[in-house]
Amino acid sequence: MLTNISNVLRACVQRNQVATVLISARTYADFTTEATFEIKKCDVHKLDEAPATQVVLTRDEGLQYYRIMQTIRRMELKADQLYKQKIIRGFCHLYDGQEACAVGIEAAINLTDHLITAYRAHGYTYTRGGTVKQIMAELTGRRGGIAKGKGGSMHMYCKNFYGGNGIVGAQVPLGAGVALACKYQGKNELCVCLYGDGAANQGQIFETYNMAALWKLPVIFICENNRYGMGTSVERAAASTDYYKRGEFIPGLRLDGMDFLCVREATRFAADHCRSGKGPILMELQTYRYHGHSMSDPGISYRTREEIQEVRSKSDPISLLKDRMLSNNMASVEELKDIDVEVRKEIEDAAQFATTDPEPPLEELCNHIFYNNPPIEVRGTNPWSKLKSVS
Repeated sequence: MLTNISNVLRACVQRNQVATVLISARTYADFTTEATFEIKKCDVHKLDEAPATQVVLTRDEGLQYYRIMQTIRRMELKADQLYKQKIIRGFCHLYDGQEACAVGIEAAINLTDHLITAYRAHGYTYTRGGTVKQIMAELTGRRGGIAKGKGGSMHMYCKNFYGGNGIVGAQVPLGAGVALACKYQGKNELCVCLYGDGAANQGQIFETYNMAALWKLPVIFICENNRYGMGTSVERAAASTDYYKRGEFIPGLRLDGMDFLCVREATRFAADHCRSGKGPILMELQTYRYHGHSMSDPGISYRTREEIQEVRSKSDPISLLKDRMLSNNMASVEELKDIDVEVRKEIEDAAQFATTDPEPPLEELCNHIFYNNPPIEVRGTNPWSKLKSVS
Protein backbone atom coordinates (compact mmCIF):
# COMPACT_ATOMS: atom_id res chain seq x y z
CA MET A 1 0.00 0.00 0.00
CA LEU A 2 2.73 2.44 0.98
CA THR A 3 4.62 1.53 -2.18
CA ASN A 4 1.58 2.34 -4.33
CA ILE A 5 1.04 5.71 -2.60
CA SER A 6 4.70 6.50 -3.08
CA ASN A 7 4.50 5.67 -6.79
CA VAL A 8 1.38 7.81 -7.25
CA LEU A 9 2.96 10.78 -5.46
CA ARG A 10 6.15 10.41 -7.49
CA ALA A 11 4.14 10.37 -10.73
CA CYS A 12 2.20 13.48 -9.64
CA VAL A 13 5.40 15.32 -8.82
CA GLN A 14 6.92 14.40 -12.20
CA ARG A 15 3.78 15.59 -14.03
CA ASN A 16 3.81 18.85 -12.07
CA GLN A 17 7.49 19.39 -12.84
CA VAL A 18 6.82 18.88 -16.56
CA ALA A 19 3.87 21.26 -16.38
CA THR A 20 5.96 23.83 -14.53
CA VAL A 21 8.70 23.63 -17.13
CA LEU A 22 6.19 24.00 -19.97
CA ILE A 23 4.47 26.98 -18.33
CA SER A 24 7.82 28.56 -17.52
CA ALA A 25 9.10 28.07 -21.05
CA ARG A 26 5.95 29.51 -22.55
CA THR A 27 6.01 32.52 -20.22
CA TYR A 28 9.69 33.32 -20.79
CA ALA A 29 9.22 33.10 -24.55
CA ASP A 30 6.54 35.78 -24.30
CA PHE A 31 8.76 38.38 -22.60
CA THR A 32 9.34 41.71 -24.34
CA THR A 33 12.97 41.81 -25.48
CA GLU A 34 13.21 45.62 -25.41
CA ALA A 35 11.09 48.64 -24.59
CA THR A 36 11.23 52.41 -25.04
CA PHE A 37 10.84 54.65 -21.99
CA GLU A 38 10.18 58.33 -21.52
CA ILE A 39 12.58 59.87 -19.00
CA LYS A 40 12.80 63.28 -17.37
CA LYS A 41 14.35 66.11 -19.31
CA CYS A 42 17.77 67.34 -18.14
CA ASP A 43 18.38 70.96 -17.20
CA VAL A 44 21.23 72.27 -19.35
CA HIS A 45 23.84 75.02 -19.06
CA LYS A 46 25.76 76.40 -22.07
CA LEU A 47 24.58 73.53 -24.30
CA ASP A 48 22.64 73.74 -27.58
CA GLU A 49 21.56 70.12 -27.34
CA ALA A 50 20.46 67.87 -24.49
CA PRO A 51 20.35 64.12 -23.80
CA ALA A 52 17.43 62.23 -25.35
CA THR A 53 14.22 61.86 -23.35
CA GLN A 54 13.21 58.62 -25.09
CA VAL A 55 15.55 55.71 -24.38
CA VAL A 56 15.62 52.01 -25.16
CA LEU A 57 16.27 49.30 -22.58
CA THR A 58 16.65 45.64 -23.49
CA ARG A 59 15.47 42.82 -21.25
CA ASP A 60 19.03 41.52 -20.82
CA GLU A 61 20.29 44.96 -19.83
CA GLY A 62 17.44 45.41 -17.36
CA LEU A 63 18.14 42.08 -15.65
CA GLN A 64 21.89 42.77 -15.56
CA TYR A 65 21.54 46.23 -14.03
CA TYR A 66 18.85 45.09 -11.60
CA ARG A 67 21.28 42.44 -10.32
CA ILE A 68 24.14 44.94 -9.99
CA MET A 69 22.03 47.48 -8.08
CA GLN A 70 20.65 44.79 -5.78
CA THR A 71 24.19 43.55 -5.14
CA ILE A 72 25.37 47.01 -4.13
CA ARG A 73 22.28 47.52 -1.93
CA ARG A 74 22.66 44.17 -0.14
CA MET A 75 26.41 44.62 0.22
CA GLU A 76 25.91 47.96 1.95
CA LEU A 77 23.23 46.58 4.26
CA LYS A 78 25.56 43.73 5.22
CA ALA A 79 28.35 46.27 5.86
CA ASP A 80 25.96 48.15 8.16
CA GLN A 81 25.29 44.93 10.07
CA LEU A 82 28.99 44.01 10.38
CA TYR A 83 29.85 47.53 11.52
CA LYS A 84 27.26 47.40 14.28
CA GLN A 85 28.76 44.06 15.35
CA LYS A 86 32.17 45.83 15.52
CA ILE A 87 33.62 43.53 12.86
CA ILE A 88 34.12 46.52 10.54
CA ARG A 89 35.86 49.41 12.30
CA GLY A 90 36.86 52.99 11.49
CA PHE A 91 35.27 55.20 8.86
CA CYS A 92 32.54 53.64 6.74
CA HIS A 93 30.32 55.56 4.29
CA LEU A 94 27.46 53.59 2.76
CA TYR A 95 26.05 54.04 -0.75
CA ASP A 96 22.52 52.58 -0.48
CA GLY A 97 20.00 54.82 -2.21
CA GLN A 98 22.52 56.11 -4.76
CA GLU A 99 22.93 52.89 -6.77
CA ALA A 100 21.50 54.37 -9.99
CA CYS A 101 24.43 56.81 -10.13
CA ALA A 102 27.22 54.22 -10.15
CA VAL A 103 25.38 51.75 -12.39
CA GLY A 104 24.15 54.38 -14.85
CA ILE A 105 27.60 55.94 -15.22
CA GLU A 106 29.32 52.60 -15.72
CA ALA A 107 26.73 51.56 -18.32
CA ALA A 108 27.67 54.57 -20.46
CA ILE A 109 31.49 54.43 -20.38
CA ASN A 110 34.13 51.80 -21.17
CA LEU A 111 36.22 49.76 -18.77
CA THR A 112 39.25 51.35 -20.44
CA ASP A 113 37.99 54.75 -19.27
CA HIS A 114 39.02 56.01 -15.83
CA LEU A 115 37.09 56.85 -12.67
CA ILE A 116 37.95 58.50 -9.36
CA THR A 117 35.64 59.28 -6.47
CA ALA A 118 35.54 60.29 -2.81
CA TYR A 119 35.20 58.03 0.22
CA ARG A 120 31.67 56.69 -0.53
CA ALA A 121 33.34 54.24 -2.87
CA HIS A 122 32.02 50.69 -2.34
CA GLY A 123 29.54 50.83 -5.23
CA TYR A 124 32.09 52.15 -7.71
CA THR A 125 34.65 49.58 -6.62
CA TYR A 126 32.11 46.91 -7.58
CA THR A 127 31.04 48.42 -10.91
CA ARG A 128 34.69 48.98 -11.89
CA GLY A 129 35.45 45.28 -11.54
CA GLY A 130 36.03 44.50 -7.87
CA THR A 131 34.26 41.46 -6.42
CA VAL A 132 31.93 41.40 -3.43
CA LYS A 133 34.41 39.15 -1.59
CA GLN A 134 37.28 41.58 -2.17
CA ILE A 135 35.22 44.56 -1.03
CA MET A 136 33.84 42.89 2.09
CA ALA A 137 37.30 41.54 3.02
CA GLU A 138 38.75 45.03 2.60
CA LEU A 139 36.10 46.42 4.95
CA THR A 140 37.13 43.90 7.61
CA GLY A 141 40.87 44.45 6.99
CA ARG A 142 41.77 40.99 5.65
CA ARG A 143 44.48 39.80 3.26
CA GLY A 144 41.91 38.94 0.59
CA GLY A 145 40.71 42.53 0.45
CA ILE A 146 40.98 44.53 -2.75
CA ALA A 147 43.76 46.66 -1.16
CA LYS A 148 45.24 43.69 0.76
CA GLY A 149 43.32 44.73 3.88
CA LYS A 150 45.31 47.95 4.30
CA GLY A 151 42.93 50.49 2.76
CA GLY A 152 39.59 49.89 4.42
CA SER A 153 36.32 51.52 3.41
CA MET A 154 37.75 54.73 1.96
CA HIS A 155 40.72 53.37 0.00
CA MET A 156 39.77 50.73 -2.54
CA TYR A 157 41.33 50.47 -5.99
CA CYS A 158 41.27 48.35 -9.13
CA LYS A 159 42.26 48.75 -12.77
CA ASN A 160 41.41 52.26 -14.02
CA PHE A 161 39.78 53.06 -10.66
CA TYR A 162 41.77 55.42 -8.45
CA GLY A 163 39.76 55.30 -5.23
CA GLY A 164 38.34 55.96 -2.74
CA ASN A 165 39.94 59.22 -1.43
CA GLY A 166 39.62 60.37 2.16
CA ILE A 167 40.36 64.09 1.79
CA VAL A 168 37.27 66.09 0.83
CA GLY A 169 37.52 67.30 -2.77
CA ALA A 170 41.15 66.20 -3.24
CA GLN A 171 40.22 63.60 -5.85
CA VAL A 172 39.04 66.29 -8.29
CA PRO A 173 42.47 67.69 -9.29
CA LEU A 174 43.78 64.12 -9.33
CA GLY A 175 41.02 63.20 -11.79
CA ALA A 176 41.97 66.13 -14.01
CA GLY A 177 45.53 64.82 -13.95
CA VAL A 178 44.30 61.41 -15.13
CA ALA A 179 42.38 63.18 -17.93
CA LEU A 180 45.55 65.08 -18.86
CA ALA A 181 47.35 61.74 -19.17
CA CYS A 182 44.57 60.45 -21.46
CA LYS A 183 44.98 63.48 -23.73
CA TYR A 184 48.79 63.45 -23.61
CA GLN A 185 48.94 59.77 -24.56
CA GLY A 186 46.52 60.34 -27.44
CA LYS A 187 44.08 57.70 -26.25
CA ASN A 188 40.36 58.04 -26.88
CA GLU A 189 39.72 57.72 -23.14
CA LEU A 190 38.21 59.98 -20.51
CA CYS A 191 38.10 60.33 -16.74
CA VAL A 192 34.94 60.48 -14.67
CA CYS A 193 35.65 62.59 -11.60
CA LEU A 194 33.08 62.39 -8.79
CA TYR A 195 32.50 64.50 -5.69
CA GLY A 196 29.59 65.39 -3.41
CA ASP A 197 27.59 68.54 -2.80
CA GLY A 198 29.61 69.07 0.39
CA ALA A 199 32.90 69.06 -1.51
CA ALA A 200 31.48 71.31 -4.27
CA ASN A 201 32.42 74.42 -2.27
CA GLN A 202 36.12 73.48 -2.14
CA GLY A 203 38.47 75.99 -3.77
CA GLN A 204 40.58 73.30 -5.42
CA ILE A 205 37.54 72.22 -7.44
CA PHE A 206 37.21 75.67 -9.04
CA GLU A 207 40.93 75.72 -9.77
CA THR A 208 40.54 72.37 -11.49
CA TYR A 209 37.60 73.64 -13.57
CA ASN A 210 39.81 76.44 -14.85
CA MET A 211 42.73 74.20 -15.84
CA ALA A 212 40.47 71.56 -17.39
CA ALA A 213 38.71 74.18 -19.52
CA LEU A 214 41.98 75.83 -20.59
CA TRP A 215 43.50 72.52 -21.67
CA LYS A 216 40.21 71.01 -22.97
CA LEU A 217 40.69 67.89 -20.88
CA PRO A 218 38.45 64.85 -21.48
CA VAL A 219 36.95 64.86 -17.98
CA ILE A 220 33.37 64.52 -16.78
CA PHE A 221 32.98 66.31 -13.45
CA ILE A 222 30.05 64.74 -11.59
CA CYS A 223 28.52 66.18 -8.43
CA GLU A 224 26.47 63.55 -6.60
CA ASN A 225 24.08 65.89 -4.84
CA ASN A 226 22.48 63.81 -2.09
CA ARG A 227 21.11 66.98 -0.42
CA TYR A 228 23.30 66.89 2.69
CA GLY A 229 27.02 67.52 3.18
CA MET A 230 27.51 65.50 6.37
CA GLY A 231 24.61 66.97 8.38
CA THR A 232 24.19 70.28 6.57
CA SER A 233 21.51 70.72 3.91
CA VAL A 234 22.64 72.19 0.60
CA GLU A 235 20.47 75.28 1.16
CA ARG A 236 22.40 76.10 4.34
CA ALA A 237 25.83 75.45 2.80
CA ALA A 238 25.70 77.00 -0.67
CA ALA A 239 24.63 80.43 -1.92
CA SER A 240 23.83 78.73 -5.24
CA THR A 241 22.62 75.14 -5.31
CA ASP A 242 22.75 74.98 -9.12
CA TYR A 243 25.86 72.81 -8.99
CA TYR A 244 25.70 72.04 -12.71
CA LYS A 245 26.29 75.76 -13.42
CA ARG A 246 29.25 76.04 -11.05
CA GLY A 247 31.73 75.52 -13.88
CA GLU A 248 30.45 78.80 -15.38
CA PHE A 249 32.45 78.47 -18.62
CA ILE A 250 32.03 74.66 -18.62
CA PRO A 251 28.79 73.17 -20.04
CA GLY A 252 26.58 71.44 -17.49
CA LEU A 253 23.67 69.04 -17.03
CA ARG A 254 21.33 68.47 -14.06
CA LEU A 255 19.33 65.28 -13.94
CA ASP A 256 17.44 62.75 -11.83
CA GLY A 257 20.15 60.67 -10.18
CA MET A 258 17.60 58.18 -8.82
CA ASP A 259 16.72 57.01 -12.35
CA PHE A 260 19.29 54.66 -13.83
CA LEU A 261 18.11 55.41 -17.39
CA CYS A 262 18.46 59.17 -16.88
CA VAL A 263 22.00 58.73 -15.58
CA ARG A 264 22.99 56.37 -18.39
CA GLU A 265 21.65 58.63 -21.15
CA ALA A 266 23.18 61.81 -19.69
CA THR A 267 26.56 60.12 -19.18
CA ARG A 268 26.54 58.89 -22.79
CA PHE A 269 25.89 62.46 -23.91
CA ALA A 270 28.70 63.75 -21.68
CA ALA A 271 31.13 61.06 -22.86
CA ASP A 272 30.44 61.91 -26.51
CA HIS A 273 31.10 65.57 -25.67
CA CYS A 274 34.50 64.73 -24.15
CA ARG A 275 35.57 62.27 -26.85
CA SER A 276 34.79 64.79 -29.59
CA GLY A 277 37.48 67.11 -28.22
CA LYS A 278 35.14 69.74 -26.74
CA GLY A 279 36.77 69.57 -23.32
CA PRO A 280 35.21 69.05 -19.89
CA ILE A 281 31.53 68.85 -18.99
CA LEU A 282 29.82 69.01 -15.59
CA MET A 283 26.93 66.85 -14.38
CA GLU A 284 24.80 67.18 -11.25
CA LEU A 285 23.02 64.00 -10.19
CA GLN A 286 20.16 64.69 -7.79
CA THR A 287 20.23 61.65 -5.56
CA TYR A 288 19.69 60.57 -1.93
CA ARG A 289 21.46 58.44 0.66
CA TYR A 290 19.37 56.32 3.00
CA HIS A 291 22.02 55.95 5.70
CA GLY A 292 23.69 58.80 7.54
CA HIS A 293 26.83 60.48 6.22
CA SER A 294 28.93 57.78 7.86
CA MET A 295 28.25 55.02 10.36
CA SER A 296 28.77 57.48 13.25
CA ASP A 297 25.82 59.53 11.94
CA PRO A 298 22.32 58.16 12.64
CA GLY A 299 21.06 60.36 9.80
CA ILE A 300 17.89 61.58 11.52
CA SER A 301 19.07 64.57 13.56
CA TYR A 302 18.95 66.90 10.55
CA ARG A 303 16.18 65.20 8.53
CA THR A 304 13.05 63.29 9.45
CA ARG A 305 12.31 59.60 9.16
CA GLU A 306 9.29 60.62 7.10
CA GLU A 307 11.52 62.35 4.54
CA ILE A 308 13.65 59.23 4.14
CA GLN A 309 10.58 57.01 3.84
CA GLU A 310 9.02 59.29 1.23
CA VAL A 311 12.12 59.04 -0.97
CA ARG A 312 12.16 55.26 -0.53
CA SER A 313 8.51 54.94 -1.51
CA LYS A 314 8.52 57.36 -4.47
CA SER A 315 12.04 57.41 -5.92
CA ASP A 316 13.92 54.23 -4.99
CA PRO A 317 16.20 53.41 -7.97
CA ILE A 318 15.80 49.63 -7.70
CA SER A 319 12.02 49.78 -7.35
CA LEU A 320 11.82 52.14 -10.32
CA LEU A 321 13.70 49.74 -12.60
CA LYS A 322 11.76 46.75 -11.26
CA ASP A 323 8.38 48.43 -11.87
CA ARG A 324 9.37 49.39 -15.41
CA MET A 325 10.39 45.85 -16.25
CA LEU A 326 7.29 44.26 -14.75
CA SER A 327 4.83 46.73 -16.27
CA ASN A 328 6.38 46.22 -19.73
CA ASN A 329 6.48 42.41 -19.52
CA MET A 330 10.29 42.37 -19.55
CA ALA A 331 10.57 40.08 -16.52
CA SER A 332 8.43 38.14 -14.07
CA VAL A 333 8.15 38.64 -10.31
CA GLU A 334 9.53 35.13 -9.81
CA GLU A 335 12.56 35.82 -11.99
CA LEU A 336 13.46 38.95 -10.06
CA LYS A 337 12.94 37.11 -6.76
CA ASP A 338 15.38 34.44 -7.96
CA ILE A 339 17.95 37.17 -8.60
CA ASP A 340 17.35 38.54 -5.09
CA VAL A 341 17.95 35.09 -3.58
CA GLU A 342 21.17 34.60 -5.58
CA VAL A 343 22.43 38.05 -4.57
CA ARG A 344 21.74 37.45 -0.89
CA LYS A 345 23.64 34.16 -1.03
CA GLU A 346 26.60 35.87 -2.73
CA ILE A 347 26.64 38.54 -0.01
CA GLU A 348 26.44 35.97 2.80
CA ASP A 349 29.28 33.94 1.27
CA ALA A 350 31.38 37.09 0.95
CA ALA A 351 30.67 38.07 4.56
CA GLN A 352 31.71 34.61 5.70
CA PHE A 353 34.98 34.97 3.77
CA ALA A 354 35.51 38.48 5.16
CA THR A 355 35.23 37.27 8.74
CA THR A 356 37.42 34.16 8.38
CA ASP A 357 40.19 35.29 6.02
CA PRO A 358 43.40 36.10 7.97
CA GLU A 359 44.56 39.64 8.63
CA PRO A 360 47.76 40.80 6.85
CA PRO A 361 50.90 40.10 8.91
CA LEU A 362 52.99 42.96 10.32
CA GLU A 363 55.84 42.34 7.86
CA GLU A 364 53.50 43.22 4.97
CA LEU A 365 52.29 46.46 6.56
CA CYS A 366 54.51 48.79 4.50
CA ASN A 367 54.45 46.90 1.18
CA HIS A 368 53.32 48.60 -2.03
CA ILE A 369 54.32 52.17 -1.07
CA PHE A 370 56.01 52.44 -4.47
CA TYR A 371 55.35 50.66 -7.73
CA ASN A 372 58.13 48.58 -9.30
CA ASN A 373 60.87 49.81 -6.95
CA PRO A 374 63.62 47.86 -5.17
CA PRO A 375 62.80 47.03 -1.51
CA ILE A 376 63.28 49.99 0.84
CA GLU A 377 63.40 50.45 4.59
CA VAL A 378 60.56 52.41 6.21
CA ARG A 379 60.77 54.02 9.61
CA GLY A 380 58.50 52.39 12.16
CA THR A 381 56.94 53.97 15.24
CA ASN A 382 60.41 55.12 16.41
CA PRO A 383 63.72 55.91 14.65
CA TRP A 384 65.35 52.56 15.40
CA SER A 385 62.34 50.47 14.40
CA LYS A 386 62.60 49.57 10.72
CA LEU A 387 60.09 47.92 8.41
CA LYS A 388 60.64 46.80 4.84
CA SER A 389 58.53 47.88 1.85
CA VAL A 390 58.34 45.61 -1.18
CA SER A 391 56.69 46.78 -4.42
